[in-house]
Order: sequence, then structure tokens, then C-alpha cells
Amino acid sequence: MATDGAFVQPAVPRFDGYYSHWAMLMENFLRSKEYWVVVENGVSAAAEVTPTEAQKKTYEEQKLKDLKAKNYLFQALDRSILETIINKDTAKSIWDSMKQKYQGTTRVKRAHLQALRKEYEIVHMKEGESVNEYIARVLVITNKMKANGEDLREVAVVEKILRSLTPNFNYVVCSIEESKDISMLSIDELQSSLLVHEQRMSNTVHDEHALKVTHGNQYAGRGRGRGNFGGRGRGRGRQSFDRSTVECYACHKLGHFQWECKKGVANFAESQAENEEYMLLMAYVEKGDEREQRETDM
Repeated sequence: MATDGAFVQPAVPRFDGYYSHWAMLMENFLRSKEYWVVVENGVSAAAEVTPTEAQKKTYEEQKLKDLKAKNYLFQALDRSILETIINKDTAKSIWDSMKQKYQGTTRVKRAHLQALRKEYEIVHMKEGESVNEYIARVLVITNKMKANGEDLREVAVVEKILRSLTPNFNYVVCSIEESKDISMLSIDELQSSLLVHEQRMSNTVHDEHALKVTHGNQYAGRGRGRGNFGGRGRGRGRQSFDRSTVECYACHKLGHFQWECKKGVANFAESQAENEEYMLLMAYVEKGDEREQRETDM
């Protein structure tokens, strides 16, 4: 187990089929080891005449660096690929062979670039997609375009992101365009501003949801309620509630509404009958009054 002060050796980048990405990582790795010069320029040929001691030393140092660079390249490649470059005797020849096989010709790169340009133009932020996820998608496309020879400036990427966000970001886009110089705005700065806005939107939605749940639980039925309803009161809602807390207006018992109460239905029918008798009596009295009035007039 490594101690706290031990230096961890960086892993050799493995070739996974994506040449541009691997070549960038591998070049940086070899530069950190100070072996890139022999990969890029090769080993200088030995002098035809009798070399000096300094020339011999330089040549031997280059050969040693070349062997170490080859060793790292061998570690980065699978056996199936190594079998195709087994006759390459220098790190430079291995590197050039990989570049020729996997980077593609100019025509292939141009066709790939056209497809990437189309994908770049139509890409838009999806509903529910986070700022980090969307910007990562855009950068993946732009990095592929640059790897295929596209000269894409950062300001163009910033403008693309701003015009392809969802409508939720409309007002923050206007604010950024009015308050900042877009030509001087980096992608990292833009991402930071959008993340702040996204966090505020998330907090607002959370607060609104909590408020709806609170009011929904408070007013979950119609009629008189006790216990979970915080006292007696009326309210409307679609959420489930405990019927045992409902008090009937007719019998004043718990567990049902007035329209479900048998006593309430009976009382209603009796009340209707009494009303009809009262209306008949009033009509009879009115007719008697009219008859007396006619006799008086005569």
C-alpha cells in the first residue's frame, strides 16, 4: 500500500477506438515523461564517420528514450492492434502508423465534420435536462468538430448555448446579453450563471409543491371535520381523508355526510309535506279574503 508521501504513477492511456481523444492524452503523457521529442522527430541517425564521445552519448540517450516511448505505446494498444504494427521498430513509426489508420483521410474527416455540423445546429436543451448535462452534450460535439479540423471560436459556442436553452431561461438569457459582453464571456462563466438560475428555479418549485401539499391536507373534504382538519370548517379538495371525522348536519353524528343520513332524508320529506300543507292553507285564506272583499264592494 502506498504511503501518504508516495507518488502515484499516472496510468497509460488505453486506446479505445477514438483516436483523437487517445492521441491527445497519449501525447500529453509522453511529454510529461520527456519522450515526445523522439516520437515526433524520431531518433537521429548515427554519424557515418567515427562519432565523437558526445555524439555517441546523445545517440544512446535517444535510443533509450525511444525504447521507453515504445514501451508505453505497447502498453496502450491491444494485442490485435500490436500484431499489425509488429514490424515498426521506432516509436515514431508506430505513432505515424496509428495516425494513418485511425485518424482517417481528409475526405473521411470532411464527411464526419459535415455530420457534426448538422448535429451542432439542431442540438437544443431538453425539458428536464440540467444545465451541466446540456453544456456537456454541446462540448462533446464541439470537441469532435475541432478534432476534425473545425475552427470553432468560444464565443460561437456561448451564443449557441444561449439561443438553444429552454423557455425557462429566457429572462436570464436577456439579462446576460444586456449586462455582459458576450464576446468576452467564457463557457465556464456562462455555465456558472445558468447554474445559479437553475438552483433558484429548483428551490421555487420545491416551495410551491410544499405549499400545495400543506393546503391540500388542510382542506381535503366538504362538511364539518375534526382532528386532522384543525377544527370545524368547510373546504374542498381531492385528497383522501378520514370519514370518521366528518359530522352530519342532520343528526350531528360522525362518519357520514348529510345527504347520506337516513334521518336527514326523513326530516327532509317531512319538511316538504309540512310546506305543502302550509301552502294550501295560505291559498284557502287568500281566496276567503277575496270573497269578503267582493261582498263589501257590492
